[in-house]
Amino acid sequence: MNKEILTVVETVSNEKGLNAEDIFQAIEQALVVSTKKKVYSEQPEVAIRVHIDRKTGDYDTYRYWTVVADEDHEMPACQLAISDLDETVWQIGDVKEEQIESIEFGRIAATQAKQVIIQKIREAERSLVADAFEHRIGEMITGEVKKSTRDGYIIDLGDNVEAHLPRDKMLPREQLRAKGRVNAILEQVNRDNRNAQLVLSRTSPQMLTALMQKEIPEIAEQIIEIRDVARQPGVRAKISVKTNDHRIDPVGACIGMRGTRIQAVQQELEGERIDVVVWSDDPVQYIISALEPADVDRIILDEDTKTADIIFIANDQLARAIGSAGQNVRLASDLTGYRLNMMLEDEYNARQESETKVYKDLFYNRLEVDEDLAQALVDVGFTSLEEVAYVPAETFYDIDGLDDDAIDAIQERAKEAVIADELLKQQNIKEPSPELLALEGMTQVWAYKLAERDIITLDDLAEQAIFDIKDIEGLNEQTAGQLIMKARESWFNE
Repeated sequence: MNKEILTVVETVSNEKGLNAEDIFQAIEQALVVSTKKKVYSEQPEVAIRVHIDRKTGDYDTYRYWTVVADEDHEMPACQLAISDLDETVWQIGDVKEEQIESIEFGRIAATQAKQVIIQKIREAERSLVADAFEHRIGEMITGEVKKSTRDGYIIDLGDNVEAHLPRDKMLPREQLRAKGRVNAILEQVNRDNRNAQLVLSRTSPQMLTALMQKEIPEIAEQIIEIRDVARQPGVRAKISVKTNDHRIDPVGACIGMRGTRIQAVQQELEGERIDVVVWSDDPVQYIISALEPADVDRIILDEDTKTADIIFIANDQLARAIGSAGQNVRLASDLTGYRLNMMLEDEYNARQESETKVYKDLFYNRLEVDEDLAQALVDVGFTSLEEVAYVPAETFYDIDGLDDDAIDAIQERAKEAVIADELLKQQNIKEPSPELLALEGMTQVWAYKLAERDIITLDDLAEQAIFDIKDIEGLNEQTAGQLIMKARESWFNE
C-alpha cells in the first residue's frame, strides 16, 4: 500500500503536471475522510490528521484536540478544557494529539483520494489558465467556435483552453458557425469555480481598436494614434485618431485606398458603420469633427460642466447632426466626453432671452437695483447672487456709473440674500435633484421653485401638466411645455 501511494503520486504528477506535494496532501485528506467514516462515524466532529512520509509512503494517523477556555468547551470530541489539564504545561490554543491505528489505503480511501485529486487538478488547471491569460485582458484573441449554449458560445482557444462568449457580448443578430474562426476581446478572467473562467466580448470599444491596429500598419507602428472610441455595436461607431507624423493624413490612412482598410474592419463587425475623425486638443474643434457630416454654425462651451450648446441655422444640418434615432449626437457625446445640447439658432436665442429675463428679475428683486443696472449685471455675465457677492470688485468696473461705494452696497445686499437663502435651505427646504438642475433649459431659480412644490426629479416634472407650473415666476406656457417634454425624453429613451 505504501508503494501504491508513491505510484499514484508519481503517475498523477507526471500526467497532469501537478505538484507532488499537492497530491500527497490530497491523499492525506482522503485518508482523514475515510478514517472518520470507518472509525468515528458517530462522531463527525472528531479531529483527525494523517501524515505521509514523502520518501517511503508510510503514513501515521493522529487524533487531536484543541485546548480551549472552560467557557468555550462545547465540543469534547475535538476540544479539551484548560482546567482538565496541567496549566503549567498546556496553554489555550495548544493542540494535544495521540497516534491511533491507521486504516489501509484501500478502495474507499483510494476513491476519496481520486475525488480530491481530481478537484486539485481542476483547481491547478484553472490557476494555470488564469496565470497564462490574466496579463492578456483587453487583448484580441482568436479561437474556434466549439459549440452553442443557451446563453452564448464556447470558444476553443487551443491547448485544452476554452472561453465563453456571452450573447450579450455579441453583435446584434450575430450567428456563429461551429468550427468557424472568431476574433474577440478577452474581457475577464475568473479564478473561482462558479462562472466561466475566460469571458470574451465583441462589443467592447477595445475590439474596434484591436481590429484597426490589425488592419492599419501605421497604427500598429504608432505613427497614427487612436485617442477615443465610441460604439453602438453592430450599428455605428466613431473613432478619433491623431498623427505623430505631419506628413500622414490619419483619416485617409485609416480608410485606405477606396476604403479597403476600413471595409475590412466593418466586415469583421457585421457591417458596423465606422466614422474616423481627427482628434484635437481644442474641445470646440474636436466636437465639430465628431459631429461630422453635419456643419456646425456655432458652439457655446462650458468646460466646467463639460457641456456644449451646438447651434445650427438650418434644420437639415441639425437633423444630420442628431442622426438616425440620435445615433450621431450620442456617439459624438461619448467620443468627446461632452454633453451636447443641439438646437436651432432661434431656439437658442429664445432660451437666452428667457434666461436673461430670469437673471434680470433675480437681481432686480433681490438686490433692490433698477432695471437698467439689473440688465447691466446680466450683460457683464453674472448669473447668481453668489457671483455678485463674492467676485472681486474690479469685475464691476465695466458697468458705467458705478463707483466703489455703489459696488460695496450691491455686494453687501447680495451677501445678505445668499445668507438668507442658506438659512432657508437649512430649514429643510427640499433640494432639486442634480438631473433636474442639469435639464436643458432649466435654471437654478426655477429648479428650486419646483422643489418647493415637491417636484424634485425629472420624473416628477415629467408627470406635470403645463398649467401646474406655468405660474412660476419667469415661466410661460411655452417654456413650461418645453421643460416638461425635455423631462419626458428619458421615458421615450427607455
